[in-house]
Amino acid sequence: MAVTNKTYTAKPNEVLAGKAWYVVDAEGKTLGRLATKIAKIIMGKHKPIYTPSLDCGDFVIVVNASKIKVTGNRMTEKKYYRHSMYTGAGLKEESLQTVLAKRPERVIRQAVWGMIPHGRLGRKMITKLKVYGGSEHPHAAQQPINLEL
Repeated sequence: MAVTNKTYTAKPNEVLAGKAWYVVDAEGKTLGRLATKIAKIIMGKHKPIYTPSLDCGDFVIVVNASKIKVTGNRMTEKKYYRHSMYTGAGLKEESLQTVLAKRPERVIRQAVWGMIPHGRLGRKMITKLKVYGGSEHPHAAQQPINLEL
């Protein structure tokens, strides 16, 4: 009696059926710990059918992004960089405190982006992340599930 252990690999048509929507309240949550849990859901690692080469993750809506917390002196010492592509004075630098005041969505999106694959599949996965600075979101029609992280 021969026992063969076969690794299960999900097929693309099996993955499309089970896309859920989750709402995460970021108020008072630590940025890195929140981002790892969101990245896990977006990639689909919380599902038994996880397949690395397929997008089997769920949608995540993050509200109250402007009310996250960080440890230590990160609020003033953590820097976000962007470049205008002009030679010389093209590099712009902002602290976490400044970015949270202007565009709190960028902070969470960039933290999650650093934790998912950086290729074609990762660009597809990041579109399932919806981040809002306040407590309102326009995705009530999807009937999202409140997720306590």
